[in-house]
Amino acid sequence: MANNKSIQSATSQDPQSLYTMALISQQTNDDEQALFYYNQALKQLQSYNDTSQDIDQLLYDIFINVSNIHVTKYKTTSANIFIDKALQIADKLQHQDKITQCLDIRGEIKRLQGDYDDALLDHNKSIELKLDMHQNEGLDVSNSYNSIGLVYNNQGKYDDAITMYEKSLKIKLSTIGDNHPTIADTYINLGIVYDHQGKYDDAVSMYEKSLNLSVLGDHHPSLAATYGNLGIVYRKQGMYDDAVSMYEKSLKIKLLALGDNHPSIAQTYHNIGNVYNHQGKYDDAVSMYEKSLKIKLSALGDNHPNIATTYNNMGTVYKNQGKYDDAISMYEKSLKIELSSLGDNHPSIAVTYENLGIVFKKQGRYDDAISMYEKLLKIQLPTLGDNHPSIADTCINIGSICNIQGKYDEAVSFYDTAATILIDVNLENHPNLAKIYDNVAICYDKQNRHNDAIAIRQISADIRCNLQQADAMNLASNNVINQSQVDKEPVQDDVNANLSDQQILSELTSIHSDNHSDNHDHSHTQQSHNHALKEKQYFRAYVQALQQGSCKNKIIRVMFAGPECVGKSSIMRVFTQQQLVILQDPTQIADQSDKMVYLKVYKIKDRTTYDLRQIWDSNVHEIVQQTYQVQINSLQIFVKSQLSRGLINQHLSINDQHLIGAIQSTIANQHDAVSTTLTSSCAPTTIPSTSNNEFLRQCRNFFQYYYPSQSHKTTDDSQYAKIWDFGGHSIYHVTHQPFLSGNSIYTLVYNIKQNIHDRVVTRDGQSLNITYLQSMQEWLTSIIGGNANQEKMIATVDNGKVEYSLPIVILVASHGDYIESKEQGIERFIEFERELRTTMPRYNSNIYSSRIIFNCNPHDNSDSTLSEREQCSLRLHEIMKSFVQSLPFMCNPIPIRWYIMATLLHTPTDSISSDEVISSFINRIRTARVHKIMTLQEIKLLATDFGLYEGDNELIAMLSYLHDLGEIIFCRQADKYGIIVTDVDWLLRIFRAIIQLHNCPSGSFEIQSLYEEASQTGKISTKYINYVLEPYNLNDETKKCIVNLMETYDILCRIKSNNNQDECHYFVPYLLQPDVKQFDLSQYYVSEILYIGYNRNDIPYIPDGIYYCLLSSCLKEWKNADVELYYQCAKFYLTTSRHYIIIKKDKSQIALQYCYQKLDNPTHAELIKSSVQTSIYTNFPHDIVKQKLSSLIEDRMPKFKGATVQYYVRCKKCNNLTFIESKDETKNDNLIQCQNKCCRMLFESQAVSDWMNLNQQHEMGREKMAECQLLTHAQEDVSQYIFAVAKMICKDWTQLATSLDMTEDIDFINIENDSLFDKARVVLTKWKQKFVEKATLKRLIQALRQIQRQDIVNQLQVDKV
Repeated sequence: MANNKSIQSATSQDPQSLYTMALISQQTNDDEQALFYYNQALKQLQSYNDTSQDIDQLLYDIFINVSNIHVTKYKTTSANIFIDKALQIADKLQHQDKITQCLDIRGEIKRLQGDYDDALLDHNKSIELKLDMHQNEGLDVSNSYNSIGLVYNNQGKYDDAITMYEKSLKIKLSTIGDNHPTIADTYINLGIVYDHQGKYDDAVSMYEKSLNLSVLGDHHPSLAATYGNLGIVYRKQGMYDDAVSMYEKSLKIKLLALGDNHPSIAQTYHNIGNVYNHQGKYDDAVSMYEKSLKIKLSALGDNHPNIATTYNNMGTVYKNQGKYDDAISMYEKSLKIELSSLGDNHPSIAVTYENLGIVFKKQGRYDDAISMYEKLLKIQLPTLGDNHPSIADTCINIGSICNIQGKYDEAVSFYDTAATILIDVNLENHPNLAKIYDNVAICYDKQNRHNDAIAIRQISADIRCNLQQADAMNLASNNVINQSQVDKEPVQDDVNANLSDQQILSELTSIHSDNHSDNHDHSHTQQSHNHALKEKQYFRAYVQALQQGSCKNKIIRVMFAGPECVGKSSIMRVFTQQQLVILQDPTQIADQSDKMVYLKVYKIKDRTTYDLRQIWDSNVHEIVQQTYQVQINSLQIFVKSQLSRGLINQHLSINDQHLIGAIQSTIANQHDAVSTTLTSSCAPTTIPSTSNNEFLRQCRNFFQYYYPSQSHKTTDDSQYAKIWDFGGHSIYHVTHQPFLSGNSIYTLVYNIKQNIHDRVVTRDGQSLNITYLQSMQEWLTSIIGGNANQEKMIATVDNGKVEYSLPIVILVASHGDYIESKEQGIERFIEFERELRTTMPRYNSNIYSSRIIFNCNPHDNSDSTLSEREQCSLRLHEIMKSFVQSLPFMCNPIPIRWYIMATLLHTPTDSISSDEVISSFINRIRTARVHKIMTLQEIKLLATDFGLYEGDNELIAMLSYLHDLGEIIFCRQADKYGIIVTDVDWLLRIFRAIIQLHNCPSGSFEIQSLYEEASQTGKISTKYINYVLEPYNLNDETKKCIVNLMETYDILCRIKSNNNQDECHYFVPYLLQPDVKQFDLSQYYVSEILYIGYNRNDIPYIPDGIYYCLLSSCLKEWKNADVELYYQCAKFYLTTSRHYIIIKKDKSQIALQYCYQKLDNPTHAELIKSSVQTSIYTNFPHDIVKQKLSSLIEDRMPKFKGATVQYYVRCKKCNNLTFIESKDETKNDNLIQCQNKCCRMLFESQAVSDWMNLNQQHEMGREKMAECQLLTHAQEDVSQYIFAVAKMICKDWTQLATSLDMTEDIDFINIENDSLFDKARVVLTKWKQKFVEKATLKRLIQALRQIQRQDIVNQLQVDKV
C-alpha cells in the first residue's frame, strides 16, 4: 500500500519517472509499491490525447511488468488481461520480438491456469515466429522448448516433455557451453520428469549433473532447488533421513540467500512436512506445515494457490490421523482459495474434490462423497477426455459408494463405464478391470442375480489368466535374451514368442507327469526331478501370492464376559465340549494362576477345537494353492491355443524323454527369473534393510515352513471362533478398554439364581459394593458404548430376519441347577431381560436374549443333565453361527501377508507341539525379533525385512485386525508412533500386579507404607510400581511403555507429589479399599447436590471407568495432590477459595457438592461464605466438571458422540431427577417443574440457588459487573473471563494463541490436553501467567477482534463474566 509521501511524490512526476520508480520497487520485491507507480503512470498516459510510438513502447513495458507481478502472485486472470493489452500494442507496432514475448508469457499464464491446449498453441506460435525471424535455433527458441516441456510435464506426457527439454539442452550446450547456470535448470527439469515417471535413479543422475556444475558455487539458488528435488526423490524411495538431510541443505542455502520469510523457505518446510507425514510423524508434519503456512501468509497473502496446497496436505495428515472433521476444514480452506485463484476447472481443484470425497466416504457421508466425485468428474472430462483411466478411477469410487448404499443398479452402471474406458484404451487385461468385474459380481449376488454373477466372475478369472500368461512369457524371455540383443522392441517380441512356446510346453509336461506318477516308464530319479520341479512351481506361486493373494476372513473372537463368579469358565468348558472342573478357580486377571485369559479356538461348523496357528497355516496354503492353480490353468489355456494354431508339434509325446532336460533347465531358470522379478515388486520400499538375495533367502525359509504339508491341505471354507473367558471382577472394569473390539461377539453371562438388584457375591462369600445390575451395566457400557462402530447388519436368527447394531451381545444364564423348573427359569430370565431393557434402552438393538440357562454343576453328570447341556450348547452354537455368517467383519479379504505376520507375532498359549522342528525358523525369528512390547516402527521394520510390508495404511489395518482377534493389543495413541503388545496374557498379568492389592507383604516398612498408601488414598508411587513389577525383570524402557499405555487408557493418572518433586505419583482411585471411612462433614456447610448426567435414552449408564477418568481429569485441572477418597467419592480442596468440591458417582449420574468450614464468628462466617460464592460463580467448577465429563464421553465412548450432558436436581415430591431446561427457569425464585409425567409438581430447588443463581442480587450484580468491566475497566485482570472465552473459542484457540504471542506453547498444550475447551483455557491461563500485568481484558478483546471473533466480545458484554 503506497504511503502519503509516495502519493505526493507520484502526483508531481512524469510517466517515465513513475515507470522508473516502479521498476526500482519491483526489483526490491515491493510489488505493491510498484503497482501503485505503474497505475499512476497509466493514468497520466491515458490522459494524453495523442499517442506516439514512444508512448506505445512505455505502455507495452508497463503492461508486461504488471502482468508479471500478477503472475508471481498467482492472480492469473488479472495477468491475462494485462498481457492481452501488451499483445495488442505489440501487434500495433508490428514488433515480432515483443509479440513472441507476449505469447511466451501468455502461454505460461495458460499453463498455470491448467489450460494446457491453449498454452501449447501460444508457445508453438512463438517458436514459429522466432524461427521466421532468426532462421536458426537460438536461446529464445531453447526457452520456448523448455516452456513446452513444462506444459507436457503438467499433462503427464513425460516422454514428450523429455524430448522438449533435450532440444532445449542441445541448443544451450551449443550456444553457451556446458558450464552455464541455465544448463543446471534444464537438468533439474529433466530430473523432475524422471521423478514423475518413477525413474528415480535417472532423476538422481540429472540432479547430480546439476550439482556438479562448478560455475554455481556453494550457495547458488539452483543448488537449493536441486537439493530440494533430491529430497523429494529420496522421500518417494522411502529414504526419509536422506530426504530430510537434502531439505536441510536446501534450507541452509535459501536462508543465506533469501532470508527467513521467503516463499521458497516455506516450500522447504512444506516438503519436510511431507516426509514426516509419510513417516507417520503427524504432529511433526503439522508443525512443519504451520511454519510453511505462516511464511506464505505473510509473503503471498491469504489467497495464493501455494497456501491452498499446504492446507490440502494438512488435511491429508488429519485424514491419516482419523481426524476427519479437521481434515474437511483444511480441504475446504484449500478449495476456497483454489476456486478464487484458479477458477472452477483447474486440476488442483480436482485433487481437493477427490480428497474430500475420500474423507466423506470414511465418515459414512456417502451423498456428500458422491457430490465431490461428481464435481471431480466435471473437471476431469473436459481436461482429460471421456476415455482417460483417471475417469475410470472416479467411476469406480462412485460405484463403490452406490454399492455400499445398496444402489446396485447405479453401482453397476458406474462400474460398466469404468470397464468400457479401460477396454477402449487397450487395458482389457489390466488388474483393475478384473477388480471391476469382481465388484459387479458382488452387486449381482446382492440382487440375487447369481447366474450373472458367475458369468462375470468367469470374465474376471479369464483376465487374471491372461495376466498370468503374459507374466510367464515375459519371465521366460528375461532369462535367455542377452541385454545387448534387446535393442529393438520388434526383435524382442519375436524371440519371446518362440522361447515361450517351448518353456510353457515343458512346464505343462512336468505337470502331466506329476498327475500320472504311477507310470512305470519313469525312473525314481525322474520322480525326484518332478518333485523338485513342483516345489519350484509352488515357490513361484508363494512369492506371487505374497503380493496379491488373499482370502475371506475366517476367524472372529467370541468373548465370555459377566460379573464375578457367575460361571463363565464353566459355560465355556461345556460349550467347547471339555470336562467340568470341580471348584474351578475364578478367571481373574485376578488370581495368582499363570493364565489371565483362558481361550479356545473352535470350528463353527462342528465345534471341534483347533490350534490357531494351524488355521492360519491352512489359509496360507489355500491362497498359495489357488495362485498355483491359476498359473497352471493359464499355461494349459496357452498351450491349447498354440496347438490349435499349429505352433507346437502335435506328435510330441507328453512323456518324451528328450523333454526331461528341457524341463529341468527351463524351470530352474524360470525359478530364478520369477524370484528376481517378483522380488523387485515386493522388496522393501520404505525401510531398505535387506538386499534382494537376503529377501529371497527369507522367502525360501518361510516357504519351506509351509510347503512340506502343502499336499495334505485342501480348501476349507469353515469359519472359526476364538473363545475368550474374560475376568469379571469389578476392579478390572477400568482395564477392559484395551481388550475390547467392535468386531467381536460377546456372550454376557448372568447368574440366574441371584436377584439382579442383589450385591455381587465373591466365591468366598464377600458381598461387594456393586449389584449384579450395575455389573451388567458396566459390561454393556464397556462393550457397546466404548465402540465407535456404527454399522448395522441383518441376521437371520430363529427363522426371522432382524436388524442388529454392532457389536452383538448374546445373553445367557448360569446356575440352572438352582432353579426348580424350566418355567421358573424362563420367568426369571424374562424378568432379567425386562430390567435391562428398561434401564438401558439404548442398547436394545445390540442385545440378543437367548434364554439359554446352563446347568454347570460338576457333581451332576446324569444323562439328563448331559443332554440338557448339549442342547444348550447347540442352541448357543446355532445363534453364534447365525451372527458370524452375517457379520461384515467376516466378509473382509485378508491378505496372505497378514496371516504370516500373525504367525510371527503369535504367542502360543500351550507348549510347542510336534511341529516344533518345522516351525524352528519361525521360533528363531520370534526369539530374535519379536518382543512383548514393540513400537510401530519395530513392527514396520520386521514386516519390511520379510517382504510383508505394503505401506503404512495396510500395516495399521493388519495390526487392527489382529487386535480385533485379541492376538495383540494395538494402541496408536500411546507413545509417539503407537505401542503393540504381542503377549496379551503377559500384559494382563502386569495390569494385575499393579492394580490388584494382595495382602501387604511382611518385611520392609517402606513397602508396607506403599501398599497402605495405595489402599487408603488411591495413589501409587514409582517405587510401588517398581516393587510389584520386580518379578517380571523389566527394563526401564519397558516399564515406561507399560505406564504410558496405562495412562493412554486412563488406567493411571500421573500427578506430582507434594513431598518429593523428583518422584512421580499416580492417581488410581479404584484401588481404594471399601472399608475407607466416609468423609466427616459435620463441621462444614454443605451445598445441595447438583447432578450432572445424560438422558437415559442417550446414555443409560456412566461406567466406573469414566468416573475414575473424570476424577483424574479434575485432579489435573485443580492440581491438588491431596485429594481425599472413599468408595466412589472424591473431595478436592481448592486452596485459593478455601472450600471443597465433592464429586460422587450416584448410579448413572455424577453428584456434585461444595462445602466449607463453619465458623462461630458471624463476620468471618459471612466473609468465607461470600468468598466461596464468588469462587463458584466466577470459576464455575460445575461447568468444568460438566465439560470434562462431556469430553470423556466423546473420547472413550464414541458410540454416544453428540449426546448432550445436562444438569439435574432431585424433585422434593417424587424424589426423581429432573433436568434444568433453561436459564430462564433458574431465575424464578429457584422454582423447578418436575419432568416426571406422574408428578409434574413445582418445587423450589436449593441446588439451583447454591450453584446457579446464588441469589438474585448476585445474578444482577454479575451482569452489571460484566458490562462495567468490559466498557470502562478494560485494564483489570482477566482471570474471571478465561472460562467463558474458553467455552466459546472452540477450534479458533490456536489463532487466539498466535494473536496473544503464545505460539511456542501451542504444540505442548495440544498434546497435553484432550478437549478444545481445555486447550483454550490452558492457553489463556499460561498467557496470564506469562504476561502478568500486560494480560488485560483490553488486550484479550484486541486479540479476539484480530481473529474475527467479535461475537465472543459481544457475548461477554451481555451474558456473564
